[in-house]
Amino acid sequence: MAFHKQTVRGIELEGKTVLMRADYNVPLKSDGSIADDYRLRQSLPTLEYLLDHNCTVVICSHLGRPAGKPDKKLSLEPIAQHLANLLHKPVHFVPECIGDRVKQTIKNIHKPAILLLENLRFHAEEEQNNADFARQLATDSLAHYFIQDGFGVVHRAHASTDRITQFLPSVAGLLLEKEVTLLESVRDNPKRPLAVVLGGAKVSDKIKVVEHFAKTADTVVIGGAMANNFFAWQGYNIGKSKLEPGQQAVIERVARLVCSDLHDHRMCLHNNQKIYLPSDVATAKVVGETARRVNKPVDQLAEDDLILDMGDQSIEHMLARLEGAKTVLWSGTLGVSELPNFAHGSARLCLWLAQHKTEVTSVVGGGDTADFVLHWDAAHGQSFSHISTGGSACLELLAGQELPGVAALLSR
Repeated sequence: MAFHKQTVRGIELEGKTVLMRADYNVPLKSDGSIADDYRLRQSLPTLEYLLDHNCTVVICSHLGRPAGKPDKKLSLEPIAQHLANLLHKPVHFVPECIGDRVKQTIKNIHKPAILLLENLRFHAEEEQNNADFARQLATDSLAHYFIQDGFGVVHRAHASTDRITQFLPSVAGLLLEKEVTLLESVRDNPKRPLAVVLGGAKVSDKIKVVEHFAKTADTVVIGGAMANNFFAWQGYNIGKSKLEPGQQAVIERVARLVCSDLHDHRMCLHNNQKIYLPSDVATAKVVGETARRVNKPVDQLAEDDLILDMGDQSIEHMLARLEGAKTVLWSGTLGVSELPNFAHGSARLCLWLAQHKTEVTSVVGGGDTADFVLHWDAAHGQSFSHISTGGSACLELLAGQELPGVAALLSR
């Protein structure tokens, strides 16, 4: 599918200064070091393209949730150092994102060059989509163009994703173009059969995606804590398992899309041809490294049971449902995947997708799913067709929602 916005390829860049929004909100270890640099690595093609055109690239990003004030633990300085290692080129760090120091540093640097500004969210005005802050960001960067390449943030109407486009001609970077083009293709014109695997904790996060693919996909697998809400709607006892309140009407709306008769809630989704729910689950009495995995049929849970993963039998049934699929979209882990005993469903799905790489287009949604897959995959993500850098942005795009940070860019 064609990308409907202008990109860096369509503008005169030679020798220009550009302000680039990246998404370097990477997971950190307890000591503050980078736990996963996938988002940094995915931004390299755009950076290298800009350097090849003799640009001064001024990068802005956020990290974590510093609540609108400086927090040393969330400084982007370590990101600059890591990015320099990846590029094998210097990356100059500016400990502010607006102000005279930013302006003077950019003025006195020799092209081509890369500078990373300090965390945007050290200023409350960033998340407020404040016009004055956006104007100063544009002015102090001395930029001729704004380049949006942070796919993971384009679902937010913030100063550096939305308002900034009022002050600079704004186009997409190569990563943003790639993400939007591929995900829209999966949403609107996938190779079939199309299977969609949805997990994670919240129904509300994914309900629009569930509704979309309940109409258009060939198979939809529901797992993770999200499945608990479906079990409860069916009338099963889920013990002490996580449950998102207020979702019964939403689930019934989904059921109406795939069931001809809602009279019997349990039979409605039992052996349903479109939606697959686990028939057995992995349980424990507590959540922890030493918790023992006990498989139980979904209709035989005790009051003190916690559902923490798909059951062994259901994992096999899920994989059988995927046989023959040409496209598999996966968003949301299928259990408490940070605990090895309850990562079986997610790990087996990873293995199946890796084993079927040549015949299946596999698209992994961002966020926790991407983190799990990247730590599982010894090939650093190469076992899958595409791992998205966006969590909520990926979901909202797949659900057909407008992304403010994309909508604000110049059209072709």
